[in-house]
Amino acid sequence: MELPIVVGVDGSESSLRAVDWAADEAALHGVPLRLVNASMWERYEGAALAQELGRPTERVMAENIVGTAAERARRRDPDLKIQTDILPEDTVSALLSEGRNASALVTGSHGRSGLAEMLLGSVSLAVAARANCPVFVIRGNHDPQSGTHRRIVLGVDEPPEGSAAVRFAFREAERRRAALHAIRAWRRPAHEAVDHPLVAKDAARYHESQAAEILEAALREAVADHPTVELHRATAEGPARMVLMNASAAADLLVVGAQRRRGHFGLQLGRVAHAVLHHSVCPVAVVPQRA
Repeated sequence: MELPIVVGVDGSESSLRAVDWAADEAALHGVPLRLVNASMWERYEGAALAQELGRPTERVMAENIVGTAAERARRRDPDLKIQTDILPEDTVSALLSEGRNASALVTGSHGRSGLAEMLLGSVSLAVAARANCPVFVIRGNHDPQSGTHRRIVLGVDEPPEGSAAVRFAFREAERRRAALHAIRAWRRPAHEAVDHPLVAKDAARYHESQAAEILEAALREAVADHPTVELHRATAEGPARMVLMNASAAADLLVVGAQRRRGHFGLQLGRVAHAVLHHSVCPVAVVPQRA
């Protein structure tokens, strides 16, 4: 069964850029594209009131929104399999439900609300922090067809070997024929015991060496599985969020993992993923990883 790529559309410019990205991603992976619009407006206001005021109902507006989005996606790839749906739910719940049967979710960085000037919309943040599948949040003005950098950046944390984010980044790089830049940030603790002989001699070199070992271990399995991917390994001193935000300026996609812990509710992102979602220059892929 081909799981579709699902994109939430609300008619905003941000969501239309997300449609472009999702259409190209679906074509790249050979899977259907599913366009959904979700709203609970009629539940609270009622269709009769909308008709009395001479305005189209939310259903009619939603049909126009998904129809326009489908036409836009079809122009990017006439052969793309496109599904559309209008869901009478709140947007976050609808997208999280859709994500259970999707290969990925795609959202714009913000929607049509009065909070559009915020760094990241609440819907995008909530979906990225709770979805069971990878989530693309389309930041910046990148056109995925342009391939301006042909570079994917992967932030490497400390999960076990073969983490979901690492495997995802390698697959994306392979499909896009892009170089993969895997980065592990490191910092010397402000108050550090120096009784270890290596630390006492050269603390910075010791921590950089540790970061390199973690990076190598995290990549080992994926390197063997994807030998054609052009891989660049790097360690960088500094806060991980700053290192990755700087790297995003010369990338087409930034990939980070987000731990999902059983029995935990609410947002599960971590500080690094949260920061890059707000400040990355390029689109961000958040990949859930089970702790």
